[in-house]
Amino acid sequence: MSLKNAILGMAIEARKASHVLANLSTSDKNSTLDKMGEALMESASILKKANARDVLGAKKAGLSPAMIDRLTLSDGVIEGMADSLKEVARLPDPVGEVSKMWKRPNGLWVGKMRIPLGVIGIIYESRPNVTSDAAGLCLKAGNAVLLRGGSEALRSNLAIAEILKRVGQENGIPAGAIQVFSTPSRRAMEEMLQLEEYIDVIIPRGGEDLIRFVVSRSKIPVIKHYKGVCHVFVDASADLSMAEAICLNAKVQRPGVCNAMETLLVHREIAPRFLPPMAEKFQAAGVELRGCPETRRLLRSIKAAKEEDWSAEYLDLILAVRVVVDLNEALQHIGRYGSAHTDSIVTSDYGNAQRFLKEVQSSTVLVNASTRFSDGFQLGLGAEIGISTSKLHAFGPMGVEDLTTSKFIVYGSGQIRT
Repeated sequence: MSLKNAILGMAIEARKASHVLANLSTSDKNSTLDKMGEALMESASILKKANARDVLGAKKAGLSPAMIDRLTLSDGVIEGMADSLKEVARLPDPVGEVSKMWKRPNGLWVGKMRIPLGVIGIIYESRPNVTSDAAGLCLKAGNAVLLRGGSEALRSNLAIAEILKRVGQENGIPAGAIQVFSTPSRRAMEEMLQLEEYIDVIIPRGGEDLIRFVVSRSKIPVIKHYKGVCHVFVDASADLSMAEAICLNAKVQRPGVCNAMETLLVHREIAPRFLPPMAEKFQAAGVELRGCPETRRLLRSIKAAKEEDWSAEYLDLILAVRVVVDLNEALQHIGRYGSAHTDSIVTSDYGNAQRFLKEVQSSTVLVNASTRFSDGFQLGLGAEIGISTSKLHAFGPMGVEDLTTSKFIVYGSGQIRT
């Protein structure tokens, strides 16, 4: 069978499965998700064995430490995958929910009911836990899913999917509901992107180059974010010990993820007190600092920031630092260089906090908290299918409800239009 026909066959099976999934009861979906979580934990040794081969190959290929971190299935990551499936099972089922009803003058009752999107194609790199999260969220929302991971995680992705599919079939879920590409070739991905008759939406997760490639080739609507240039602004009224803890967490806890801080903005009034001790903590954690002229006046040993640093997504232990005059300048900087992903303010000033929340047009905006909380699980969504920085059809971390749409329903009593 040709590659084109193989991908087409997968899409056709997914479309058939989506009709079954759309009508599953909430209890059946929840029970299956719980069993999937248990099966992942029971199969941890199998998953780690497959993953070890992927990690070894990635190291031989020279992938960065951040990419290796994303790829690795530790006991904690596997437990997190299982917990996410169980958390999704506990979430309200959006499918079939009637959000509102209103009566027209002619007696018609009109409402809106939530329904699944149908078939979702996920294209992602490195992180095999996406396989489990995406499958679980799509199942809960009544969607079939086609998963195309990167070559570096192929064995891990296939092992996870095999467990989930087995449990699904044992509980009445069609095999076509969860499918992983057995080939990570770019041509296979391109074939999928042409199947607008069978696939309803594409969600790419990965580097900017991958996402732009998908957008340029797809005939199917794409929900995307290109990159995460996330900021923390330390205001003049900030509690400096709180600010230090937030900034260190935002940059260092997992520097290779899209919600890590890439630029630190500091109010000039507190910069002389805040930046020297903060810099010591960053440098002790291995962070390379690149600063504006005012920052370098306070931290003489650091590198000078170039224009391109302000819009850079490093995904590494590198941080751009700028001293700003006030909140207005911080807002202007974020507006110019931000990526509409995640931005945070550390402040004790209620008015400044409210201005920041209102005026920063990013998908997640925080007050006195790390940017690392821009995550579906952390925000109570159970897991996330991805983060959207385009406002159609969703904005921010996407959970179960974001994998549905709504249709009009109308109750009549014999009305005809004149």
